[in-house]
Amino acid sequence: MVVTQTKFGAVTIDRDVFTMLAGEAATNCFGVKGMTVLSVTDGIVHLLKRESMSRGVRVTYNDNNTISIELHIAVGRDVNIPVVCESIQSEVRFKVESAAGIDVERVDIFVDSMIIG
Repeated sequence: MVVTQTKFGAVTIDRDVFTMLAGEAATNCFGVKGMTVLSVTDGIVHLLKRESMSRGVRVTYNDNNTISIELHIAVGRDVNIPVVCESIQSEVRFKVESAAGIDVERVDIFVDSMIIG
C-alpha cells in the first residue's frame, strides 16, 4: 500500500487500485488484445478476461516513494510492437500518476503472445 500524507490526514492506496488503473490503460491502447498470464501448470500463456486482467499486472513499491509496473500483454498481428509498447508506457504512466498522484518510475512490458485473426 502507498500512504500519502496531506494536510487533512493520510491517504492509503491499495495495490489493486494500481493494477486496475494500469490494466485498463494498457488494454485501451491500439494493438493490445488483452492481458496475459503464464500458467504454472501447463506453461502456456493465457489471454485474460476483462474481469481478471489485473493478474497480468505486477506492481512494485520502490524505496523512493515511486512504483514500478510490469505488464504482460498480447498484441494483434501487423502492429509495430515497439511503437505499441511506447504508447502503452506513456498511457499507463499518465493514467496512474494523474489518478493516484504517485510517480511511476518505470513501466516494463512483456509481449507474451500475438493474436492472429
